[in-house]
Amino acid sequence: GAVRGRVLAVDYGSRRIGLALSDPTGVATQMLPDVRRRGDDPRAAQEVAEVAHRYEVRTIVVGLPLRLDGTEGPQAQAARRFARLLERTAALPVRLWDERLTSVQAERILLEGGLRRKRRRQLRDRLAAALVLRSFLQAQPDS
Repeated sequence: GAVRGRVLAVDYGSRRIGLALSDPTGVATQMLPDVRRRGDDPRAAQEVAEVAHRYEVRTIVVGLPLRLDGTEGPQAQAARRFARLLERTAALPVRLWDERLTSVQAERILLEGGLRRKRRRQLRDRLAAALVLRSFLQAQPDS
């Protein structure tokens, strides 16, 4: 059924975890500061869980970076592991969402914005999270 309440989208990047948050109506979205990660550090899941609780999130969506042919590579498996850890840590429902095109899209948007490479790198993960959130919300049936 329709998702109610705030949704937190997570882009599990190689160094940073991008975060984006919806408003309770699922219309507006805002980007939040990234969470740094070191390897499969459980502290990252703890930090994301704290953000979810601070904003009274009801659902967490983790972008699943599938290969273009739809198979899962190491990145997708890492995102899946993180989603499972996050579900236990936050005690909230976590959904995986195909984000094949969002990172590419994020990069294109940033390039069109004419941002320097360092700034692009800083924004890429949270923008990818915002795009995951938007595509997830758009796919929800209207209640």
